[in-house]
Amino acid sequence: MKYLLTIPGRLDNLNDYIRAERASKYKGAGMKADNEMLVFMAIRRCLRGVKIQKPVMMSYHWHEKDSRRDLDNISSFGRKVIQDALVKDGILENDGWNNIKGFTDAFYIDKNNPRIEVEIVEIE
Repeated sequence: MKYLLTIPGRLDNLNDYIRAERASKYKGAGMKADNEMLVFMAIRRCLRGVKIQKPVMMSYHWHEKDSRRDLDNISSFGRKVIQDALVKDGILENDGWNNIKGFTDAFYIDKNNPRIEVEIVEIE
């Protein structure tokens, strides 16, 4: 089975998160919670009622409004937030080695419609 999660806009990046954590552990936790809330809203719109029992492969398509942010900063914090939200919302049982077998990242510029598209594919 294949699922598509589309998150409108963009999430904060790793540099933003590190700065927030250095300022205050509460600020960092708040930033992660704010980003997870964006993902939860997308999950409820795109994956309502989905419970994935099998291991998955995940393909992340990062559509940025411009090329100002470094690719690794975009994807590293973003993947963490997205996968944690998928587990907290019960879509995935866990985000460990037995549940997520791998992932890929691709990056695009779309100034009119920045978004994150996550393709989740169940595998045997």
